[in-house]
Amino acid sequence: MNMIETPQPVRLTQFSHGAGCGCKIAPSVLEEILKGSGSKLNFPGLLVGNESKDDAAVLELADGNCLISTTDFFMPIVDDAFDFGRIAAANSISDVFAMGGKPILAIAILGWPVNKIPAELAREVIAGARSICDEANIPLAGGHSIDSPEPIFGLAVSGMVKKDHLKKNNTAKPGDLLFLTKPLGTGILSTASKRGKISEEDLKTVIGVMTTLNKAGEKIGGLKGVHALTDVTGFGLLGHLVEMAEGSGLSAVVNYKDVPLINGLERYIQQMIIPDSLYRNWNSYQHKITGVKGPSFIPLCDPQTSGGLLASVDPSSVNEFLDAVRSCGVTISDVPVGRITEKKDFVVEVVE
Repeated sequence: MNMIETPQPVRLTQFSHGAGCGCKIAPSVLEEILKGSGSKLNFPGLLVGNESKDDAAVLELADGNCLISTTDFFMPIVDDAFDFGRIAAANSISDVFAMGGKPILAIAILGWPVNKIPAELAREVIAGARSICDEANIPLAGGHSIDSPEPIFGLAVSGMVKKDHLKKNNTAKPGDLLFLTKPLGTGILSTASKRGKISEEDLKTVIGVMTTLNKAGEKIGGLKGVHALTDVTGFGLLGHLVEMAEGSGLSAVVNYKDVPLINGLERYIQQMIIPDSLYRNWNSYQHKITGVKGPSFIPLCDPQTSGGLLASVDPSSVNEFLDAVRSCGVTISDVPVGRITEKKDFVVEVVE
């Protein structure tokens, strides 16, 4: 009697060498790539470009309005195609929120190995992205696709912001308190998933973190007491805080015990389930960090996908900031994760 083989489900992560924002080029390598690549032309309306290492480009229009333009894409971070599309879309849209803006339009970027993975799974990716765009109340209005060796997906997103609501990552001030709107650990837990080591409960939790929109960014844009803003993605908390502190000509202190971590993260760290790009991050900026002892660098350097917003807030505006964030349904502690200081010999100090 002939046996009928049951088709095995496609695991998207097995077709990619990287995962999520862990695919990002290392900070030190990116700096080398961008060195000397700026235009010699002057664009007076360009308020934010490559020079600030910010989350998106910003062009001033008329009547105090600005256009935000950004793109983000990566290889699968989960095996489910619909969830992959949701995560990639939330991550892309986050860059607009991180500038204090309102997203208005998205187009898709799709690379698909058409001879390896069924086309209907690409359709599921698009459907997942569309569900997040619907949640953000913006159209997914087209895009571009190619046949590629590995699956790739993301969005190019446009947004709007009033010029006086624009938030940058290089405008922190001494004495500001640092707040983080999502817990860390998505890179580690995604690696556990790729290796088949994650529990169903923890997988559901990390997908929930990555598919939560950073809608609070638009409200934060209207708060003058928030001096600087960025989202935490592939360079980890320390990498993006280095960008904020260096760009502002200042230093920062992180209180490790106050940094929120996804529940259950510690047991995966104990098993040394760690993405390779985490070490890449640490090697890129460890010479700018002081105070790290033991394994605390692991969650602090973990490459986040669709991570939270990192805000530099004037102490007098903390309550207003927390109210704005919580009004968007975000759970956030009253306790800051650190503070901005005057420039010191280090860029970031970790206090354990």
